[in-house]
Amino acid sequence: MRDLPDPIQNWFTSRGWEVHPHQRDMLAASDEPTTLLIAPTGGGKTMAGFLPTLAELYEAPRGGLHTLYISPLKALAADIKRNLRTPVDEIGLDIRIEDRTGDTSYTQKRRQRADPPHILLTTPESLALLLSYEDAPRIFDGLQRVVIDEIHALAESKRGDQLMLALSRLQSLAPGLRRVGLSATVEDPQAIANFMAHHPNSPVILQADPGSDPDISMLETQEAPPWAGGGGRYAIPAILEEVKQHNTTLIFHNTRAQAEIFFHHLWLANDQQLPIGIHHGSLARAQREKVEQAMVAGELKAIVCTGSLDLGIDWGDVDLVIQVGAPKNVKRLVQRIGRANHRYNAPSKALLVPANRFEIVECKAALDAVKEHDLDGDPRARGPRDVLCQHILIRAASGPFQAADLYQEVISAGPYTGLTRAEFDRCLDFCATGGYALRAYDRYQRIVERGGKWQLRDPRAATQIRMNVGTIIDYETLKVRLKNRRGGTPLGEVEEGFASTLTPGDTFLIGGQVVRYEGLNEMTVEVTRRASDQPKVATFNGTKFANSTQLSERILRIFQQDSWPDLPTHTADWLALQRERSRLPEPGRLLIESFPQDGRCYTCVYGFAGRNAMQTLGLLLTQRMEEQSLDPLGFLSTDYATMIWGLSEVEDPEPLFALDGLRAGLESWLAGNAVMKRTFRASAIIGGLIDRMTTGKRKSGKQATFSSDILYDTLRKYDPDHLMLDITREEAMKGLIDFGRIEDMVARTQGNIDHLSLPRVTPLAAPLFLEMGRVPVKGAAEQRLMNEAAEALMAEAGLA
Repeated sequence: MRDLPDPIQNWFTSRGWEVHPHQRDMLAASDEPTTLLIAPTGGGKTMAGFLPTLAELYEAPRGGLHTLYISPLKALAADIKRNLRTPVDEIGLDIRIEDRTGDTSYTQKRRQRADPPHILLTTPESLALLLSYEDAPRIFDGLQRVVIDEIHALAESKRGDQLMLALSRLQSLAPGLRRVGLSATVEDPQAIANFMAHHPNSPVILQADPGSDPDISMLETQEAPPWAGGGGRYAIPAILEEVKQHNTTLIFHNTRAQAEIFFHHLWLANDQQLPIGIHHGSLARAQREKVEQAMVAGELKAIVCTGSLDLGIDWGDVDLVIQVGAPKNVKRLVQRIGRANHRYNAPSKALLVPANRFEIVECKAALDAVKEHDLDGDPRARGPRDVLCQHILIRAASGPFQAADLYQEVISAGPYTGLTRAEFDRCLDFCATGGYALRAYDRYQRIVERGGKWQLRDPRAATQIRMNVGTIIDYETLKVRLKNRRGGTPLGEVEEGFASTLTPGDTFLIGGQVVRYEGLNEMTVEVTRRASDQPKVATFNGTKFANSTQLSERILRIFQQDSWPDLPTHTADWLALQRERSRLPEPGRLLIESFPQDGRCYTCVYGFAGRNAMQTLGLLLTQRMEEQSLDPLGFLSTDYATMIWGLSEVEDPEPLFALDGLRAGLESWLAGNAVMKRTFRASAIIGGLIDRMTTGKRKSGKQATFSSDILYDTLRKYDPDHLMLDITREEAMKGLIDFGRIEDMVARTQGNIDHLSLPRVTPLAAPLFLEMGRVPVKGAAEQRLMNEAAEALMAEAGLA
């Protein structure tokens, strides 16, 4: 076991600190190829990850890059740099620590390549860029350790897949490289360890004392939550009281639009002028940094925020977290709770605020899961091939390679261990030719094989490849700037679709401000400050989370209780009334209710498969109802139900749920659907088929969408088996369409359908009538209504 050098041990002692057992365990495991540390927020995870590095560099000083630290956030890298400098400077260690992100200057980046620091703090995208240079072997020669922070967050996205491919390349350049993963919230430690390991090897998993359970409860309010909606506005008086009683409160929302609405109304109710800020990913960088600095300085009483503050940055004296709206995912909730009391063995305090009546049950299910330490999470999917295509191009930019060598590197990366040589060769051919339909065009022929090695066809293409590195897709957004004589202060971004609905004089919310739309100037939305009682709300690309499978199962189990003493009386009475007038959904069964309302026939399917899957189910069911002449008019979907209305009653719903029929309907619906075009655009950009950046400028969202739509239609017509179309279908099925959860729902219920034909709307269905987001169905029902209206008009005129 490695001992901690005296100067480092003395530094801990001088601060009155003990080295935690898990920090000593990390020292003991410092020579292991792969180590995963799971430790609670505030438990010194980051110091544990760096202690072996500090000890090694003290005992054997050397030049060159020793440790690479990878963070999902630029701000997290900057925060770690600040925190790590303190012990290094106070101990007197001769260690250079630098960060390298999109914010690093060009001059500093060039110097880092020529003379790397001992410790480099960076992001997956910046690492991929570094590996694209011809001097990558020299930069990483002698690299000893990679520390991946918040690995759970990276493992859930393509950024993690890209990082693992980058590590497979690093391992070839530095065979002795050791990997360390750090996280506070991991539902399946072995799966994450295997994800980050260099295969084959046996990763070491260290689990720290989890510390005290969080102090978490539902916020009690005088006013009951509304029946529908997601803003939590009703709870603002109670939330303001909590803000007053605490030092700093983080108020989390699931989407950026909800955060903007809430902040606006919170500010209007803020009679005591408490200092309150807002923070989300669509705000201008300067505004985000201003809020972050005020948080660190303890100048804010509350910050309304989204996932931009999910991760482990030490933002000052946060002593309360409030989650507005059901968290949808237990692991995300635990991560957010950990932002309060960022100290070891100090219980985090958190309050859940259900946004509507049904979310009370969701929040209760989430509370139970947190108390039982039952985290949710889906199994790791195979590594996506669009990311692999980008990696092949990055590898070619750095110099010639042999296909067999690169294939062996790739399958050593956790997400790609099951990749066949044929699948790899297909990606390689795509990078070389663009595929069958595109091989006649020079622009798609990027790499060629010469003398048994693959290399760039034109070395100048390396610049274009580097400009398009990354897996984060910026959807169609436009910059928002204040219109003034000084060139305009940037406020943030809005979606192009939202901007297209604005006319001069319209007002909307951004960054908590009400602004007035003045016009569009060279793809920039120009605004002035104007007050308005009813501003529009910008639609942002903030994720609309779907309920996890595990959380849905817990909700169904709550429904099966004889009574609900732990729920508010109004909610317990509502569920009891549903049981009396109909029944409550059960695990292993599918409840379907049919009833008349306002001259229409309604059908409610309680599938509990999450919002995306239930939305897809609505599309497929109405399509099948149309085929059966049931004349559907429209549908609405939530996380737990799909409600369809039409002109004819559904007497036997069972045939509608035949899986073969649903699959067939999905195939025909997918063919020309906008979801597929959007998914294709994302995969085509990541895979290198479409450039988002060209020399000197970024394409606008409309330009990229236009070119991707043409390509999509061309490939569907002339090359339907094209690799990128295969990738698009895979991505759509597990993303916005989420058909897998529909298949799981059908398998889970195994034909056990409880269809109740009822005389009127039921208590559980009633709130659905108040939800936004109705989708009309264009079909025979529309023509039938027109014919009936015409006949009634003629009869009234005495002509019938």
